Amino acid sequence: MRKQWFQSLLMRRAVIILILLIEIASFIFLIAAGTLYSDIASVLFRVISVIVALYVVSKNDKGGYRLIWVFLILMFPVFGGVLYVFLNTQMTTAYYAKNLQKTVEDSAEDLPESVEVRDEIEEEFPEYLRNVDYLQNTMHFPVYKNTTTQYLSPGERFWPIFLEKLRLAENYIFLEYFTIGEGVFWDSILEILKEKAKSGVDVRLMYDDMGCFLSLPSDFPEQMKALGIKCQIFNPFRPFFTTIQNNRNHRKIASIDGKIAFCGGLNLADEYVNEKERFGYWKDSAVMLEGEGAWSLTVFVLQVWMSFSTEEEKISDFYPWKDEPCPIHNDGFVQPYCDTPIDREYVGENVYMNMITAAKKSIYISTPYLILDENMISALCLAAKSGLDVRIVAPSKYDKWMIHQATRSYYRDLVRGGVHVYEYTPGFMHSKTVVIDDRAAIVGSVNWDYRSLYLHFESAVWMCNTDTVHEVTQDLLKSFEESDEVLPEELNYHKAWSLFRLVLRLISPIF
Repeated sequence: MRKQWFQSLLMRRAVIILILLIEIASFIFLIAAGTLYSDIASVLFRVISVIVALYVVSKNDKGGYRLIWVFLILMFPVFGGVLYVFLNTQMTTAYYAKNLQKTVEDSAEDLPESVEVRDEIEEEFPEYLRNVDYLQNTMHFPVYKNTTTQYLSPGERFWPIFLEKLRLAENYIFLEYFTIGEGVFWDSILEILKEKAKSGVDVRLMYDDMGCFLSLPSDFPEQMKALGIKCQIFNPFRPFFTTIQNNRNHRKIASIDGKIAFCGGLNLADEYVNEKERFGYWKDSAVMLEGEGAWSLTVFVLQVWMSFSTEEEKISDFYPWKDEPCPIHNDGFVQPYCDTPIDREYVGENVYMNMITAAKKSIYISTPYLILDENMISALCLAAKSGLDVRIVAPSKYDKWMIHQATRSYYRDLVRGGVHVYEYTPGFMHSKTVVIDDRAAIVGSVNWDYRSLYLHFESAVWMCNTDTVHEVTQDLLKSFEESDEVLPEELNYHKAWSLFRLVLRLISPIF
């Protein structure tokens, strides 16, 4: 069985890679042939490049993304513009965006705003009111009380609790993950999912095709459906029909009956729980919500699911407290939120910026990738220069060499600006957490890089005045102790090495 799975996986990957190579070769051949044998074609392609350059400059994209495309068009005026059109044309995107936008609008009433809870925050934590109002009033993500939170880090701590909660499911289990990898961890989950599906529980699984490109066979959805598990692939990778693959579903959400939900950086594969070693020790995190706050994460999953599904459903039908109030009472505040690239609203970045400006004493951050635009760098450095304790921990051992080098290209600006930058020496820091003044924290899937902040579907939970906030603080302080701080004298690179990293920094927005 394992041998057949590997052969199926290898065959699919080989076919897709071959198709991509044929597409690239065809593109180069057509452009080269047109310009070599026709002056008209050469002029036409140059005119297209000028028009595309003007279009790129006029778009409301981040400066770094516009800069790299204008640079490429100027460097290669004959085919730069055509390349942009080729890589940024996807017929399915507009159709899917329209479906998702309609689903989000239709489900707005399923996420009612809480004026009373908002007023409590204004009285007790006015420094965070701007962020709460932005998420609740503009993006329609309610802030809740009556929710307990549990911080789960590393993955080995997450694993048994996740299984325990899955076993409690009575009505439904919804899973939305970027990566699923067959192995011990997934097998332990699948065993429960099979039992629950057999007993009548509505079990749904959605995963990103690019995220599972090397980890799942092409017939995986059929395998799940044979077990009674509903399965959807997010944005299937079809190189002939979809030439752009930027907008991936990077979320990691699980909902159990709408009463319990998980959100964080952990995917469902062995390396995330250190059952398999990759890049040293894998440091990750998640947060579990029990109570009213879990409902928002449930809605996020259903919004994406219904955008793909042809089945007529109402999100309100899944609300868990129709007949009785939520029994959980808690004084802390939680505000789950998500980000989609189709609305041109940079929710992940805006929340981070709001929290940086709200900080009074300290800003602690963990992220696997650190590729920022100038506004974010300026905000972090300004906070440090204003006397705040600003610390960032990134990996020492990396999963992508070029992206890691691009990350390191930002160290010099940050360290010179007073930010303390650390590299996690035990292994790979995959956790995405932020804590402000030991009073508010964020745990989710949002990396501090262009892809997470501007291109991917993401999710996270903002928390204030919960025990979890202090746990995140202590976890980050421990991570700093286990890491090596990047010192100013270590940033005097050789000129050639500095130039190479600057080039990587320039092109990092399209990595």
